Amino acid sequence: MAALKSNEMTREGYDSLNAELEHLITVVRKENAERLKEAISLGDISENAEYDAAKDAQAETEERISTIEEILRTAVIVEETDESDDSVQTGRTVTILDLNTNEEMTYKIVGTTEADPLNGKLSNVSLVGQHLLGTKAGDKVEFLVPDGMARYKVVEVKR
Repeated sequence: MAALKSNEMTREGYDSLNAELEHLITVVRKENAERLKEAISLGDISENAEYDAAKDAQAETEERISTIEEILRTAVIVEETDESDDSVQTGRTVTILDLNTNEEMTYKIVGTTEADPLNGKLSNVSLVGQHLLGTKAGDKVEFLVPDGMARYKVVEVKR
């Protein structure tokens, strides 16, 4: 796995990853070990599907633990610094109006590791996120996308 560069995260995202890491280490690792122990007790591991499944689960857990540790090691938690600044920033929630479809959408701007657009979390380095950073309510942004021109109006910015 290539090393990640430092990445911005919200406090909420950082805490969520820490909680997941704690769960993986304290609960899932023990469950995996118990599954392996049970599979080994079944006998010949060379043709033991339960053993193979348990080893796969263990490998997936260890890979996820390693990934989360790397993310947390390089995380830069974004804190509110200027209360008078009402622009779009990582950690803030923005409501935008798609001027092409007249659809209104609300997103929390988050770091890349937290992004989940279908659940209202938009990465600060995504195409839309990049263009929204620094804008304020009433601002319009336009930029080229593969199928034409994206056009948005910032309706509201919340902390």
